[in-house]
Amino acid sequence: MTRSFPRRCLLLLCLTALQTGHAAVQTCMDKHQVVGVLRQMEKFLKGQEMRFTEGLRIMKSKLAALQNSVSKLPQADQSTAPTTCPALEAPAHGTKFGSKYIVGHEVHFTCFQGYHLVGSSTRLCRDNGTWTGFSAMCEDISECASNPCQNGGTCVEGVNQYKCTCTQTWSGSHCQHQTQTAPPEWSVVNDPAFSRKPRCAQVNQAQHCSCDAGFHMSGTSDNSICQDVNECEVYRLDQGGKLCVHECVNVPGSYHCSCPSGYKLLHDGRSCEDVDECLSQQHNCSGGTTCINMGGGFQCVNPECPRSHGNTSYVKTSAFQCERNPCPMDSRSCHLAPKTVSFHYLSLPSNLKTPATLFRMATAAAPGRSGPDSLRFGIVGGNSRGTFVMQRSDRQTGELILVQQLRGPQETTVDVDMSEYSDRIFQAKHVARVHILVSPYSF
Repeated sequence: MTRSFPRRCLLLLCLTALQTGHAAVQTCMDKHQVVGVLRQMEKFLKGQEMRFTEGLRIMKSKLAALQNSVSKLPQADQSTAPTTCPALEAPAHGTKFGSKYIVGHEVHFTCFQGYHLVGSSTRLCRDNGTWTGFSAMCEDISECASNPCQNGGTCVEGVNQYKCTCTQTWSGSHCQHQTQTAPPEWSVVNDPAFSRKPRCAQVNQAQHCSCDAGFHMSGTSDNSICQDVNECEVYRLDQGGKLCVHECVNVPGSYHCSCPSGYKLLHDGRSCEDVDECLSQQHNCSGGTTCINMGGGFQCVNPECPRSHGNTSYVKTSAFQCERNPCPMDSRSCHLAPKTVSFHYLSLPSNLKTPATLFRMATAAAPGRSGPDSLRFGIVGGNSRGTFVMQRSDRQTGELILVQQLRGPQETTVDVDMSEYSDRIFQAKHVARVHILVSPYSF
């Protein structure tokens, strides 16, 4: 028969196996061995309990520190909205800068030309929800506030200007000249269209006469007449600059500005703008030519490629570009010739302020191919007077700069080139021929 172990012995065998990790023997341990195993198990469990307790203590400490730091953050209560100030509007005839009305933010105000600011130009939103300073307003600048008219003259307000209506014995832009029998040099005489009879009225048993705007009183008190004021001449004599950008035309009681042929008058009544005949289809260029707009006119152009020379020949790939045909392998002169020749047309005003950048030249590598690691730029023709310089603006770009003013009308040409190098070995050269059309006018 098979002998079975007592239950107590089985428990001891299990404890022994758990502690030692070895297979249980077939005999029960004695009492001292069992007590030793139990004490070891007790120590093991106490160690586990201490580590668990220490972990809980550390976790509670970290949670408390985190909660304390969160409670100290500013604006912890997200339900409290930041303080704001009432919205401010831009003043009439002015502009407002700034759209935030939160505490600490500023709003600025400026006025349009012809107006001056009354109030605060800058206002700050304070902690109590109010603005510093005073409301901004833009008031019209009175041209007559300084009393510019002398000797009893009456000042008449205009748009950013004024005009003096003088008494019978005085004349001039500020009524500074005594009326003489001989009219002043800025007066138009001997033309009935530029003369008017004065408007006279009896005031307190005395006759008072005056002239319409744009006219001045001339002659004696017994024989007075209103002569036209030549505003163009008055403006020139007062050294006020140019009344018109191009030409001032005097008319009875006023004036108007005119522009040269090929230009149009702008809405300000004094400036001129070039008419683009090419864009507005006001040209007569035939097929095969291209319209190029220039100051006051246009040109019909059809640039030609360089002539064939030896093994070097070109083909036109677009209206303004030629490309070199493939070179024979043994032709050094062909490889040194320009790979591309392009044509460019620039329209400039007369006496353009210098230095002025006119043209930029750059290179770009084809997709999948590395570009040159070095570029050289230069002027190869058309700069005999030292009017232009060619300089590098960055690693891949060169600029053609005008260094001496050009006076029109004239047409000049300058050729610039860009040479590509890789590992200091010449690769290719590109030439740009720049045609510069200088207008006879400086606008």
